[in-house]
Amino acid sequence: MTHSEQHRPEIVVGLVATPPDHPARVAARLTAELAGRLSERVDADVRWTVRESWGEVAPRRDGGVEALLDDLAQRRTDDRWDVAVCLTDLPLHTERVPLVAQTSARRRVAMVSLPALGLGQLRAARAAVPDLVTRLLTDASDQRVPPAGWAPAEMASRVAAIHRVVGEADPGELGYVASRLTGRVRLLTGMVKANRPGRALLGLSKLLVGAFGTAAFALTTNTIWQMGDALGGLRLAVIMLLGLTALVAWLIVAHDLWEKPDRETPAELARLSNLGTILLTLATAVSYLVLFAGTVLAAALLIDTSVLEQTLQLPVDFTDYLTLAWITSSLATVGGAIGSGLENEDTVRAAAYGYHPEPGGWRDEKDV
Repeated sequence: MTHSEQHRPEIVVGLVATPPDHPARVAARLTAELAGRLSERVDADVRWTVRESWGEVAPRRDGGVEALLDDLAQRRTDDRWDVAVCLTDLPLHTERVPLVAQTSARRRVAMVSLPALGLGQLRAARAAVPDLVTRLLTDASDQRVPPAGWAPAEMASRVAAIHRVVGEADPGELGYVASRLTGRVRLLTGMVKANRPGRALLGLSKLLVGAFGTAAFALTTNTIWQMGDALGGLRLAVIMLLGLTALVAWLIVAHDLWEKPDRETPAELARLSNLGTILLTLATAVSYLVLFAGTVLAAALLIDTSVLEQTLQLPVDFTDYLTLAWITSSLATVGGAIGSGLENEDTVRAAAYGYHPEPGGWRDEKDV
């Protein structure tokens, strides 16, 4: 450190991600550049120090934002940070309107709900976090930088479709909320992104193994060949939809994925979490396509055209193999449902948006 740097005032910003999953990845990207952005947008004469940290638990859902801000304030005090910002993947609301961010001048902390930022979460966080830090230091009248040095916090102008709301009980509480309609749409798309749909597909490996096993067995049964030839496209489509619906219902019921409103889970959060869980349908639809493609390939390799013609008593072409794969894949989803029952409980529940480990306080992964 040079002599000039030693005499520059230092401001320590804590950046906390919870839980240590999607928010931690965003925080890691943001930490690497946050000091430079603060120097550029707030004050270049300050030595900005960014401390990255994360907790193992989700925010306490029964206390809402206040509980999260209280926990974060305690963390800031314990680690001797000047201000702290928390990135969370929990969808938050205030008066049934999606809450994007909130600052507390009294506690010198702020939080950002990543799902409320929509699909471009890293880009929006890059715009939002420096302004939140600016707001906290401005409201706290920090003397290490002259008031004229602070750029005005205008997060609402940098992040589309949000506006500021000042708390009635505490003027130092400043919230940023999204519109009721477009904000909900952006929140749901952000939840899908935060939950990584691909993880749900890869995580339910036993489901696919069970489905492929059932499909392989069904391909050796000429009764299935005859059923596929006899059933029309409409009935095959109905069988497919029933199979997928049964699979999703089995996943939800067998692993207790449905959130119920109670004193620890507000009704709005329960509804959003259940919507995220229903989006498991997307992962099961993708798994069905994978199963269908694999079944077509297996049928083409294992079943000779002459054998299929002899069984069906008519000429066959590639469309007959597609029909055979269609009914086989639909029936095999039942085997997939049985296979999903063998999955590790945490693996399946992690695929549903509403699940996080039970709250138990802050704990850094690096301290474990």
